[in-house]
Amino acid sequence: MRRREFITLLGGAAAWPLAARGQQAAMPVIGFISGRSPSDSEALATAFRRGLTETGFIEGRNVAIEYRWAEYHNERLPAMVADLVRLKVAVIASIGGTPTVMAAKAATATIPIVFAIGSDPVTSGVVTSLNQPGGNVTGVTFFAAPLGSKRLELLHAFVPKAMTIAVLVNPEVAPSRTDGANVRAAAQSVGLQAHLINASAEGQIEDAFKVTVERRIDALLVTADAFARTGNPVIAVAEFDTASLGQRLHSSNSCHHGSA
Repeated sequence: MRRREFITLLGGAAAWPLAARGQQAAMPVIGFISGRSPSDSEALATAFRRGLTETGFIEGRNVAIEYRWAEYHNERLPAMVADLVRLKVAVIASIGGTPTVMAAKAATATIPIVFAIGSDPVTSGVVTSLNQPGGNVTGVTFFAAPLGSKRLELLHAFVPKAMTIAVLVNPEVAPSRTDGANVRAAAQSVGLQAHLINASAEGQIEDAFKVTVERRIDALLVTADAFARTGNPVIAVAEFDTASLGQRLHSSNSCHHGSA
């Protein structure tokens, strides 16, 4: 969203008639919701507040921020968004994954929603088009999900002996499924085997890793999903020390790939 549009949103909230203000907070309130944890999103939250300050809105002085963190439990998102809607926030800032903005979109058709995601917002169903988002949802995308084939290329460059690749997919998130399919297609085009392994909850992560060992997988690639990429310390260890997955890469250098 352009800066002037964001200022207009908050400025409009601040200028509501007194009759409407009786049901609102004393100052405009922003609902900041993320599918991640506070520690993982500290830099984003800091940048968000700095951006507000640059446009004249200072937290605690002329704007309030209600923070909600799902801690990588997407099932918590609907209740958290519903709580923000009950508080009648002026705008919802959705950070940390497509499921977050989809939960916000399902909860309200009137409160403006500003998102920042790594997937294609059109194919994900977040907006109708890039030029004209429509409705009450707008934002930015980093298009990280379509880069699956590039991440595969980098992975193979780091571990050239790896012929079988495990691709960790969150089946409950459309961008993750699409990313997995793209990686598998890219792997087949260069003569590699890619095995899609599903995991959408913490309890399924260890099972997924057991499968990688049983199938004698050479390397692991994690799709563009907030839960899978940074929501589990076991995944972080596996990405940076693939030898822990059954000593499969003992003779090769451990590898990792960049996060969206």
